[in-house]
Amino acid sequence: MKYYIIAGEASGDLHGANLMKALQKQDVDAEFRFWGGDLMQAVSPTLVKHYRELAFMGFLEVVMNLKAITKNLAFCKADIEQYNPDVLIFIDYPGFNLRIAKWAKEKGYKTHYYISPQIWAWKENRIHAIKRDVDKMYVILPFEKSFYEDKHQYPVEFVGHPLIDAIADRAQVSETEFRVKHKLSDKPIIALLPGSRKQEIRKMLSVMLSVVKDFKDYQFVIAGAPSQDYEFYGSFIKKENVSFVNNVTYDLLSVSTAALVTSGTATLETALFKVPEVVCYKGSWLSYQIAKRIINLKYISLVNLIMDKPVVVELIQDDFNTKRLKKELHNILQSDKREQLFMEYFELEKQLGGKGASEKTAQLIIKDVKKHKTQ
Repeated sequence: MKYYIIAGEASGDLHGANLMKALQKQDVDAEFRFWGGDLMQAVSPTLVKHYRELAFMGFLEVVMNLKAITKNLAFCKADIEQYNPDVLIFIDYPGFNLRIAKWAKEKGYKTHYYISPQIWAWKENRIHAIKRDVDKMYVILPFEKSFYEDKHQYPVEFVGHPLIDAIADRAQVSETEFRVKHKLSDKPIIALLPGSRKQEIRKMLSVMLSVVKDFKDYQFVIAGAPSQDYEFYGSFIKKENVSFVNNVTYDLLSVSTAALVTSGTATLETALFKVPEVVCYKGSWLSYQIAKRIINLKYISLVNLIMDKPVVVELIQDDFNTKRLKKELHNILQSDKREQLFMEYFELEKQLGGKGASEKTAQLIIKDVKKHKTQ
């Protein structure tokens, strides 16, 4: 069968790649055409556009790039028609994907959505478009099934979280070899995960690095995002006791003692590696004021949202400052706090449903498309 997949961010590239591998195992005739990144391209060479061309962050940036977004939408529709896939698979990235889904449904294409847009956080009215335009929805967070089915009477499949597979299946790294390869000292490592987009990296790293001088017994290592060039980080790694590694975040987390993490998927990844963390977020004043008025959530980190309690500390906007960051980092380096976090992390993993998300999703997609073909 022919699959057209659209992923618009680094996390979507990871989950898209694993889904493609699962589809290949279950469908020997699988053909792909996709929007994604390097990981998906490693599975199949038929990349249409890289997510680096698509990542617009914040309200103002979206408005400023409306022309480019409109052009991409038109190009995508034409490309889908030329390819004529058996099914379209959308991976998160709702601003773009829901527009394509509306068009695709009208054209008669099968529309499957893997990894739900976070409409439980904001833009809940998108449920109407999803019910109208999406044939099948596969959710990865346990509370999403209840949100869709109990609150909105829209049946979905809870398949578990694909990060569990991605982490479990990765090749194990030797801590000694990792330190030697990246010229790190023997000091315990504090990982810095400042995000993947230039805007957020600039905002987050300057504050994260402001506490380095207060933790001389540790070394700080910046996790470079695959979407950014090494040169971009140059000005940030001139500090003493600060190192940089590029595109090996999982290896870094596997050998880290603690982490400072920008809010997003990385907060959950860090927890699944059982690394005590402080969650950080700071946006522009205008974007934050708008978000504060339209996002209806108690927490911003996936860890706390899934557990429905403050497992990890969240430093948001003005609270994300040197004084608070220093205090909270000190806390998660203490043995009693670390033991408490480890227990919470194990419970978190249990709630996420275990391994096999990609395989379950692939099986359900293939089953539904074959059923549709025989009708």
